[in-house]
Amino acid sequence: MHTPNNKKLHKTTIANCTLDTAWWKWTSHEGLKTFFGADNSIRLRLGGPFEIYFMLDAPLGQRGGEGNKVISYLPKKMLSFTWNAPPHIQEVRNHEHKTWVVVELEEVDNTQTKVSLSHIGWLDGAAWEETFDYFDSAWERVLEWFSNSCEKNAE
Repeated sequence: MHTPNNKKLHKTTIANCTLDTAWWKWTSHEGLKTFFGADNSIRLRLGGPFEIYFMLDAPLGQRGGEGNKVISYLPKKMLSFTWNAPPHIQEVRNHEHKTWVVVELEEVDNTQTKVSLSHIGWLDGAAWEETFDYFDSAWERVLEWFSNSCEKNAE
């Protein structure tokens, strides 16, 4: 059994989209395609896939967020899923322990939604630190992509 440390990545944004739209974007195949990866496999059910593919031409197992699963959700409030490391950090990507991501949504008003993303479950070690540092900037980009996709919908 692996004991995670107390490290946590936490990112937030306020996007110009309704709560319904934000939930759709995070929890559906078509919604995710508007901002996150080139393709995906998602089934919003406990243990369902939450796989985001970034490199469609790469070999199976190297395309991105493969093997990730939905952990839990509260409709229009929260979604959590396991998350792996990028393919170039094999020690963490292939480890039996997976980190997890919690996405929380909060309606600011009828045109804006606050998205809070926490990435937790980190272990100790150099490869885990490298992965933590990678996602420290990667999740900022994902939330920026999310916000930009909401702006496009508003036009």
